[in-house]
Amino acid sequence: MSSLHLDDFTDRIQRPHGSVRRDAEARRERLAVPAGSLGRLDELGEWLAAAQHAVPVRPVERPKAVLFAADHGVASLDVSGRPAGTAARLVRDVLEGVSPVAVVARRQGVPVRIVDMALDCDPEELPAEVAGHRVRRGSGRIDVEDALTAEEAEAAFRAGVAVADEEADAGADLVVLGDVSVGGTTPAAVLIAALCGTDASVVTGRGGAGIDDLAWMRKCAAVRDALRRARPVLGDQLKLLAAVGGADLAAMTGFLLQCAVRRTPVVLDGVVSAAAALVAQRVAFRAPDWWLAGHRSGEPAQGKALDRMALEPLLDHGVAVGEGLGALLALPMVRAAAALAAELPETPEESPEDAATEAAGESGDEAAEKAAGAPGEFGEPGALGEPGALGRPGAEKPLA
Repeated sequence: MSSLHLDDFTDRIQRPHGSVRRDAEARRERLAVPAGSLGRLDELGEWLAAAQHAVPVRPVERPKAVLFAADHGVASLDVSGRPAGTAARLVRDVLEGVSPVAVVARRQGVPVRIVDMALDCDPEELPAEVAGHRVRRGSGRIDVEDALTAEEAEAAFRAGVAVADEEADAGADLVVLGDVSVGGTTPAAVLIAALCGTDASVVTGRGGAGIDDLAWMRKCAAVRDALRRARPVLGDQLKLLAAVGGADLAAMTGFLLQCAVRRTPVVLDGVVSAAAALVAQRVAFRAPDWWLAGHRSGEPAQGKALDRMALEPLLDHGVAVGEGLGALLALPMVRAAAALAAELPETPEESPEDAATEAAGESGDEAAEKAAGAPGEFGEPGALGEPGALGRPGAEKPLA
């Protein structure tokens, strides 16, 4: 395996086309619907146009939901609302179509792909297309040990890059990114706290399944201890992911960066995808221009990360279940923005010939009014009973 150079992504990732966005903004000014009246839908349409390099914007016709799955060793401290090592059960629910994200994706016609990176189960229990990229069984307990070895972190990162290439090559025009994990919000909080320079208590939330106060205190202590281990490796993103991240977070980081390279827009879900995005931003500062924040999950660490990347969530519905559901709920809004930007009619431009014809017609009308007895200044009826000057559009000034 050749050495991985993250600095290469800085040169390979370019921002969406600014000139195309300006063309989209100019087109928006010409639409019959008043500018600003569609709120964030206008902004989304212009962002999509720049990402697609197309004015008018093309419809979002081939979206894909990609979920990276893993178990985290820190869940053994009872810091999660779900038992440690049970993420495989969540994965099977998605595959069987009985999880929230599976139901909504089915209704929206969005295919869902699950990528097992570090589930705590035998890989034979899952379909080969799910377990094909796994790098280990479960991640280490980050408060006392590394989540991954250096080799595992690189392998997971490369797996994420490969998945991004596979989806781009298959024609996905937008990706909804989420995770299926148990204990994943804890390493996510550690990564965000480390990169934002905040304390454990500021970023520690209660997770998608919810925890009581005692569990929250245990989780806060785990984040605090992992933060001590994270600070010495802050300058090296792969070492940081190995120390206090996990295989799913490393893969999502690679996935996000390669999606930006491939000019594929991504809608982020909750705190885990936000943490991976924040690490990816450290690698390539232009990358966040290719991402949208689908929703506000309620996790304090997610808010910190999105603020740092200047990403404003599209929705705030209190959805905390994870698994990409919140981001998937934002997809109809993105699709609506594309449809409006593409299909609303422009206001017809008046040609010089039309203006001259209209002016000539108005002169003829004025002459006829004079011949028939023009109305007075205050709207008195003329000889033919025509409306007065204040009653006829375009004739506000008194006639000479």
